[in-house]
Amino acid sequence: MTGPETDSPLPTALTVHQASRVLEIAFDDGASFRIPFELMRVFSPSAEVQGHGPGQETLQTGKRDVTITDITAVGHYAVQPVFSDGHESGIFAWGYLYHLGRDQDELWAHYEARLAEAGMHRDDPMAPAPGAGGSCSTH
Repeated sequence: MTGPETDSPLPTALTVHQASRVLEIAFDDGASFRIPFELMRVFSPSAEVQGHGPGQETLQTGKRDVTITDITAVGHYAVQPVFSDGHESGIFAWGYLYHLGRDQDELWAHYEARLAEAGMHRDDPMAPAPGAGGSCSTH
């Protein structure tokens, strides 16, 4: 769901709300969603978050206060936000944003279950990536 989808509803309005940290998006089928930045960051479609195949996902933590510092259109099919933690590689196709908005209750439940299974909490700092060594990142 990260590329162009011809049968996906198209956005008619998109607003980044910094104070409430939500992306408000309306679609041409009449649906409208307020997607929390944290949800977008935790479920970013990037390989950094999703991995390159099933079971390779990286559980995201410490993203409650993340903001979107910039957002760029990608063709006519997606946007690419830049998050305040430096993450900028996720390309959010309209269909994927629709999915995040429509299914956010289910996605939050799945996220909370993954956290519990890992013995982690939503606000825990991110663990270093495997093989990352001791170097510091500016992101």
